[in-house]
Amino acid sequence: MRTVKLYFLILFLSLFGVVRAQQTDDIGTETVTVVKPYSPSVSDAFKIKLDPVINDSIELQKKPIEYVIFSVPVASTFTPAKAKAARVEKRPPPTLYNSYASVGLGNFNNAIVDFYTSRKVGRDENLFDVGLTHFSSRGDIDSTPLDTDFYNTNLDLSFAKKDRDYDWSIGLGLGHQLYNWYGLESGAFTDTQIEGIDELQNYFNAEANAQLTVEDSFFKNGKLLVRRFWDALESGENRAVFKTELEIPISSELVNFKTKVDYVGGEFENASLNSTTNTAGIDYGHLIVGVNPSFVVLRDELTLHLGANLVYGTDLERSNGNFFIYPAITASYRLVEDQVIAYGGIEGDLNQNSYYDFVGENPFVSPTLEIQPTDQQYMGYAGLKGQLTTNIGYNVKGFYRAENRRPLFFLNPQNLFRDDEGGYNFGNSFQVFYDDIRTLGFFAEINVDINRNFTLGLNGEYFNYNTETDNPAWNLPEIQGSLFMDYQISDKWYAGANLFFVGEREDLQSVAAENTPPNEFVSNSITLDSFFDANAHLGYRFNDQLSVFAKVSNLANNNYERWSNFRVQGFQALAGVSYKFDF
Repeated sequence: MRTVKLYFLILFLSLFGVVRAQQTDDIGTETVTVVKPYSPSVSDAFKIKLDPVINDSIELQKKPIEYVIFSVPVASTFTPAKAKAARVEKRPPPTLYNSYASVGLGNFNNAIVDFYTSRKVGRDENLFDVGLTHFSSRGDIDSTPLDTDFYNTNLDLSFAKKDRDYDWSIGLGLGHQLYNWYGLESGAFTDTQIEGIDELQNYFNAEANAQLTVEDSFFKNGKLLVRRFWDALESGENRAVFKTELEIPISSELVNFKTKVDYVGGEFENASLNSTTNTAGIDYGHLIVGVNPSFVVLRDELTLHLGANLVYGTDLERSNGNFFIYPAITASYRLVEDQVIAYGGIEGDLNQNSYYDFVGENPFVSPTLEIQPTDQQYMGYAGLKGQLTTNIGYNVKGFYRAENRRPLFFLNPQNLFRDDEGGYNFGNSFQVFYDDIRTLGFFAEINVDINRNFTLGLNGEYFNYNTETDNPAWNLPEIQGSLFMDYQISDKWYAGANLFFVGEREDLQSVAAENTPPNEFVSNSITLDSFFDANAHLGYRFNDQLSVFAKVSNLANNNYERWSNFRVQGFQALAGVSYKFDF
C-alpha cells in the first residue's frame, strides 16, 4: 500500500515540474523542411460476404410449409356512393321544321312568294318535297312607253328514297315566265305605232327527271332529264339528256367511263328577222353522243386524270354529222398541304345549245333563232388555290379557250316590213350570232371568314376576245367582278350585302332593207356603259319560327342598261315575313 502511494507522489511531482518548465522556458522557433511530399495510399479492401460459408458437418434443410385457407362468407353492409358526371353547359339543338313560307312586297309592285315543305313517307328514309317560288313586278320604267311587267313562277315536286346500297329520286318541274319586249326609247316611234305593238311574251316549261346512285358498285350513277319548253307564239322545243358514270378498278388504279346522250329539237313559227319576208319558220334538231374514258392516278400529293372525250354530233335536219376527239386531262398537286394546291388541265366538248338556255340567259330574244351546238375545241387552264390561314381561302387561275360557233347576243334589226303576231320586230329583241372566238382570261377570288359570324368574299375576271369575223364579242364584258358579305349580328339580327360590277359591252343597231343581205344593212355599233349594282338585306328573328326581313336593290338608283335599250328599275325596297312550321 505504501508502495502505491510512493508511485503517485513521484508521478505528481514529475507533472508539476513539466508544467512549470513550460511556463518559464522559451523554446524559440525552428524551420522544418519537408523533403518528400506526403503520398497516401489506400490498401485493398475486402467486402465481407453477407452469407458467410458455414463449414458445418450438419446442415439443416428447410421444411416446406403448406397453408390451408378456410373461406368463411362475411356479410357486408357497405354501399359505395354513386358518382355523378360533371355537367357541361350546352345549347339545346335547334328545332327543325319541315315547312317554310315567305312573303314580301315592295315598290314597283314587286312581290315574292317562297314555299317549301319536306315530308317523310312511310317508315323508311323516303322524302317527298314540294317547292314553289314566285317573283313578279308590275312597275313602269320612265325610259320606255311599253309595259315592263314580268314574273317568274316555278313549282317543283320530288320523291327520294335512300337505302343502304343505293338511292334514287324522281322529280317534276313546272314553270311560267312572263316578259315584255319593252326596249324602245321614248320618242323613237309615233303613238300610233306604239299602240300597235304587242310586246308581251310568255314562256312555259314542263320537265321530269330521275337519278340513281349506287354504292360499292362499278356503276356509280345515272341521270335522266326530259323537258318540253314552249312560248305563246307557237314556238316549241323538246330536250332529252341521259348520263351515266362507271368506275372500274384495275390493279391499284381506277378507270372512269362517262357517257351522255343529248337530244334537242324544236321549231319556230316565224323566220329570222334578217329576212323582210316571213315565208317559212325554222326547224332544228341535234343529237350528241359522247363517251369520256379516263384513267385516274392517285399518289400521295398528286391526283391525275388522263382521258379523252369522244363525241359524235349530228344535225338531224340536214342529215350530216361529225366525229370529234377532245382532250380531257386534269391534275392537282399539293405543294404545301392545304395552303398551296396547284391545278390545271386541258378539256374540250361539244356543248348543246337550246332555246330554253338562251331564254334563261336573255329573256328578250325573239322566237326566230338558229340553234346550233358549240364546238369547244379546248380550254387550257392553270392555277393555284388553298388557304393562306385557317380562315382565308384563295383561288387564282389563268386560261385560254378556243370555241367554234359560240353564241353571242345582239339586237335584231328594226324590220317594219314584217307583220308578225308578236311585237319583237321594232329593234326591241335579240338574235343569236355564232362566231369563232379565242378567249384569254384571268380569274381571282378570295374568301375570308373573319369570325364564325362574319364572312366576306371577293372575285374578279378579265377577258380578252379574238373573233374570227373581226367583230366585237357582242355583249360580252372584258371585266366583271362581285363582292358579297354575310354578318350574323346577334342571335336575333342578321344582315348581308352583295355588289357586282360589269364592264363596257358592244352591241349593234341596224335597219332591215328589202333585197339586201344582212351584212349590208344600215347599222352602227353602240357601246353600253359599265355599271355597278349594290344590294343589301337585313333580318330579325323573333323566335325559331317567325322572322321579318327587308331587302334593298340598286342602292345607287342607276337605271343602267343590262341589255341595249333595256333599262332596269331604279332603287327598289322590299319587306316581308318568313315562318317555319310543321305541316
